[in-house]
Amino acid sequence: MESITTAKYIIGKYYPRSHLLAASALSLLLISILFLGAEQPAHGTLMSASEQNALIDLESATAITGGIAARRDEPGVAVGTEALPPVSLPRINTEPDATDDAGEDTATSAQPARTEWMDIVVQPGDTLSALFTRVGLSATELQRILDSNEDDTILDRLHPGYELSFHIPQPGQLQQLSVQISPLNGYVFTRQDGGYELDPIENEPEVTEVFRHGQIHDSLFMASQQAGIPVNVTMEMADIFGGVLDFILDPRRGDQFSILYEEKYLGDEKVGNGDIIAARFINRGREYIALRYQKENGETGYFNPEGASMRKTFLRNPMDVFRISSNFNPNRRHPILNTIRAHKGTDYAAPRGTPIRATADGTVTWAARNGSFGKLVVIKHDGSFETKYAHLNDYADGVRKGARVQQGQVIGYVGSTGSATGPHLHYEFLVDGVHRNPRTILDELPQSVALEDSELPRFRQQTRNILERFQEQHQEQKLLLSYQLDGQGSEELSSSHD
Repeated sequence: MESITTAKYIIGKYYPRSHLLAASALSLLLISILFLGAEQPAHGTLMSASEQNALIDLESATAITGGIAARRDEPGVAVGTEALPPVSLPRINTEPDATDDAGEDTATSAQPARTEWMDIVVQPGDTLSALFTRVGLSATELQRILDSNEDDTILDRLHPGYELSFHIPQPGQLQQLSVQISPLNGYVFTRQDGGYELDPIENEPEVTEVFRHGQIHDSLFMASQQAGIPVNVTMEMADIFGGVLDFILDPRRGDQFSILYEEKYLGDEKVGNGDIIAARFINRGREYIALRYQKENGETGYFNPEGASMRKTFLRNPMDVFRISSNFNPNRRHPILNTIRAHKGTDYAAPRGTPIRATADGTVTWAARNGSFGKLVVIKHDGSFETKYAHLNDYADGVRKGARVQQGQVIGYVGSTGSATGPHLHYEFLVDGVHRNPRTILDELPQSVALEDSELPRFRQQTRNILERFQEQHQEQKLLLSYQLDGQGSEELSSSHD
């Protein structure tokens, strides 16, 4: 009896009351489990839910009290005899969920099947082999897709902005490759019998007509931006009027322009611009109108309301953005040699890389370096005309000796090769081998031929509706502009009266 009393004293002295209560609870749980275990059925029979919960409660309680006991012996930790906060022991529900299907993993079945697609937007410097490696495909797989189609130039010429989508259901196995060139066009390679079938992707857009009007205060391009006209549409309009207007020298403050063109949409997303249907430009009070017309033979061009082509024999300028740094001058002093030497062409100063266009249809007779000209392109045109483009930084694709080029086609890019003090284009115009002033010779050349008399009735029939709609839009715009100006005038008058 004395030993029991001593034991109680020792236990009460060194262990807090809360720990003693927890130990007593554990003892009762152990006795209950031993008692229940004696009445367990034969080996292999499952315990009831209440019995499993009791066992789980015991293990949880042991873990918690064991953790407390372990911390008691840690140096620097003082454990007092105050009561610990009550601990809520976890209880696991072992009953099956009524909503689960028998024999099926609920977490797995809740997740949708995942299709393996990897999307990549082509960046400058990307190669097809590097892209295949990036998505975990071998060179053998790349060669298989290249060998399965005769027209493999689609993958040979990847341009920045192309969107490639790889369908790889299993690592290293390509099932499908989609090459989206634009929102409207692309190609898809589909695995078939060890190779790949090639099918085009063609999305048909919704086309709407848009009318814009602008007035020049600084430049055509600034006015076009203020009117909400895309840059490429402005450039095309400049090309249409390029035979009758010089958009660097001719436009004046107050000149007006109107344009009716197409925009393309996929759903609510704009995916591009279509053709210019009609354009109007008033320069120093003189009106120019261009109407789009497709001839009976399928050729398309722009003509004035009388049927005369807007496309002249030569464009007035070989570039869209430039400033003239030196004109044609037989007595000019050479800037490098410092001697009197005839300047047999016009110099167009522009940023390096600016596109240079052929001023007329013709055949390339020279596309290589040529002494002080640096990289030079020479084009022979119909009749006795020839043009030269010097100091190029590089040539456009396909421009080589013997190649045919069309008016407005990009043939090279501005540079400073050869004897040049800075990036610019030196442009020469020759008639019968004699140099002529490129800025004045065009006024002496014959204009392009008008439509045949037999085609004029068809032209008038097709363009009448376009011209009427264009004129209606123009009148509405004039009324709106007049209303806005009247409102501003009234406000100014009211302000001055006050």
